[in-house]
Amino acid sequence: MFEQTFKNLDDVLWKEAGCSSELDYTEQTSWLLFLKYLDDLEQDKAQHAILEGRDYSPIIEEKFRWSAWAAPKNASGEIDHNTALTGSDLIDFVNLQLFPYLKGFKQRAASPDTIEYKIGEIFGEITNKFQSGYSLREALDLIDSLQFRSQKQKHELSDLYETRIKNMGNAGRNGGEYYTPRPLIRAMIEVCQPKIGERVYDGACGSAGFLCEAYDHLRATKGLTASQLQTLQTSTLYGKEKKSLAYVIAIMNLILHGVETPNIIHGNTLADHDQDIQEKDRFDLILANPPFGGKERKEVQQNFPIKTGETAFLFLQHFIRSLRAGGRAAVVIKNTFLSNSDNASVALRRELLDSCNLHTVLDCPGGTFQGAGVKTVVLFFEKGAPTRKTWFYQLSEEKLGRRLGKTNPLNDTDLADFIEKQKTFATSEYSWSLDRADIPEDTCDLSVKNPHTPEEEPLREPAAIIAEIRHLDKEAESILENIEGIIK
Repeated sequence: MFEQTFKNLDDVLWKEAGCSSELDYTEQTSWLLFLKYLDDLEQDKAQHAILEGRDYSPIIEEKFRWSAWAAPKNASGEIDHNTALTGSDLIDFVNLQLFPYLKGFKQRAASPDTIEYKIGEIFGEITNKFQSGYSLREALDLIDSLQFRSQKQKHELSDLYETRIKNMGNAGRNGGEYYTPRPLIRAMIEVCQPKIGERVYDGACGSAGFLCEAYDHLRATKGLTASQLQTLQTSTLYGKEKKSLAYVIAIMNLILHGVETPNIIHGNTLADHDQDIQEKDRFDLILANPPFGGKERKEVQQNFPIKTGETAFLFLQHFIRSLRAGGRAAVVIKNTFLSNSDNASVALRRELLDSCNLHTVLDCPGGTFQGAGVKTVVLFFEKGAPTRKTWFYQLSEEKLGRRLGKTNPLNDTDLADFIEKQKTFATSEYSWSLDRADIPEDTCDLSVKNPHTPEEEPLREPAAIIAEIRHLDKEAESILENIEGIIK
């Protein structure tokens, strides 16, 4: 039922002139879902208050509640189309009254940790792109048929929403910006093993895929007490996101997974000075796929000891500083980080090796990030002790037996061998260990070089190639002279 509703919603959005891409589809679906979720949440809280004999003060004023303007019902519980806004009246209400009211919550909220503040942030960052009030009315009727009451319903909706995020990521210029393959995230979490009571952080959270998967992993812990569930809800998952659309999607994604008030901050993580991070700001586990290929301004680079314009390298410095002693991290980064010879790359590799135990490097095949067109590795490290030995695992397409792509994506089975062998750092045809003593001190080169694969012959120098050409030319001349002599 829910899947068909999403398909029908796509049909409505496709016909809407104000929506022209998968990004628009996801954005517009997000704010509609959010308001429907809020209304269901308010109804649940009101019913609980009645059962407990106490008063409940709604977050949203009556006029602006979903049940008042989006889906007014008649006596039989169906949409009352005699009173429901439509056409230009609906667009005017949404643009001139609803959005300004909801945006104002940011100023009225008691603190950034409240649902009120999140409401204000979301509606201060996005706009209604529906131009036709009739299309919007169709969309509202479809969204109203969705229910958020049970965990099963939320789970089904979250799966559909994840599919939408995936499509958006594939449609964008950089697939990895919005969507990290979930099998890869799950493998990273399986290696790191988060526990209830630990603080998990993603400073470049995008659509919050890492945090959602971490939540699902922790929620599946057997025998959780009410106190532990409260800890998981309120003080376990933390994120920060710079881009407005990604921030909105992250909030909605976590809500659909079951986190009522996500601890997601909207802002540029790299704008905070590296030295301002205090012990209270540090985390037990960091899971992230920071944006790569971006260039940060000089004033942002000044916040870090190793100056570089490469966004991912600044994030890696931030993550190292943000870990508590003994804290763990799993971070996706371009594989060129392991071998680049520029001063910043060498200095950052040296800092990572000296301040952390880089115990595992997962080398991913080129098609892991659909549409991104880059090769990546995952760095697994623990803060507090220098690296003594690093275990490498090469997840090559040769090992997988196929090429990865949109129609043939990475799956959980592909990573099962890595997860199993990583437990003991086992040596195999595609895995090996490298001692710190064998890493060149001047370059700290960590290139993925499988010792079990025969080395290709090195390319010859141009001078040697030219010399051989001249030698062959002389041989050819001699042969031609002999032939001419025989003919005469």
